[in-house]
Amino acid sequence: MTANLQLITKEELITKFKEIEALGWIENKRKGNDGAVGNTLEDLLGIPENNLPIPNAAEWELKAQRAETTSLLTLCHMEPSPRAVKLVSEFLLPNYGWKHQEAGKKYPETEMSFRMTLNGSNFTDRGFKVRVNEFEKKVEIIFESSKCDERHKEWIDSVDKKVGLGLLSITPYWGFNDLYAKVGTKLTNCFYVQAETKKENKKEFFHYNKVLMLKDIDKSKFIDCIKLGKIYIDFDARTGHNHGTKFRIKQNDIPLLYNQVTTIIP
Repeated sequence: MTANLQLITKEELITKFKEIEALGWIENKRKGNDGAVGNTLEDLLGIPENNLPIPNAAEWELKAQRAETTSLLTLCHMEPSPRAVKLVSEFLLPNYGWKHQEAGKKYPETEMSFRMTLNGSNFTDRGFKVRVNEFEKKVEIIFESSKCDERHKEWIDSVDKKVGLGLLSITPYWGFNDLYAKVGTKLTNCFYVQAETKKENKKEFFHYNKVLMLKDIDKSKFIDCIKLGKIYIDFDARTGHNHGTKFRIKQNDIPLLYNQVTTIIP
């Protein structure tokens, strides 16, 4: 711990949240930054990025979003197993990828993409879905070519030529225990903050007016939310770079993961 890092109690942090809400509209000083809401809030709180410096046996995370956003909230990054195979870049992308929309422009003509968001309730238009395998305690990715939309005929024909249209020869998965270890470390306790936004004279302003204190993430609720399609798995890979696989959730659903939800600012 660096000498200038100050610890802060939960009570002091809650007081700060209320003081920031009372300030009203605050100018965004982090222009061009997708994480501007969170970064600006960290500046106002006087804390470094990532885990909150709360003197507690369990770590606390700070999550912040624009209130009106439709973007999913990222819970954690985690590549599928078996990891030694590098499944996304070495198996899914070359065999099930498609031509990148910027191929021949921003990227080489041969640039491929495997970018999609999946959940456990519906198949994507390319025939992929998340499945919870209770027997083997795994969250798996499955593929059924019959679920592919007709507009992807050229793509599905290319998959057929490469590997056929049967089940995936290697099933990407995340073991329950691996997921529990990840979310248990990263998200055991969390302050979730929303900010309303407005623009005046080409400047953006935030009003931090909703704060929830989320305690004791429930591992079984996490799996249930995957099964119900509340948690999404987001692949974002192209030939030149794998941006990582993310577990994400709609902002208003994050309280579903916790045993204790306390409203600090309604």
